[in-house]
Amino acid sequence: MADKITAKELMSQKNDFVILDVRESDELSGGIIEDSIHMSLGLCIRNVKKNQIEDLKNKKICTYCGTGYRGNIAADELIKGGFNAVTLEGGYSKWM
Repeated sequence: MADKITAKELMSQKNDFVILDVRESDELSGGIIEDSIHMSLGLCIRNVKKNQIEDLKNKKICTYCGTGYRGNIAADELIKGGFNAVTLEGGYSKWM
């Protein structure tokens, strides 16, 4: 399992991370973390497997979804692909 970061920790270290929002498009109307990149879970997994986000390999990545489940899956897939990733504990619901 991927390491988790709390909302408070992420707020204080936000500039150190590329933040990936792995929710579906229809979930974004409820709010987003400012400056995050939307990449649904399925797209994130495909991008890792097809080496389409190699430019992120030298960066710290934090994933998030609504409650933490999909964010954790995304972070796990990124780690398997050689990325440095954590997930936001509790997802966007904890950010708010």
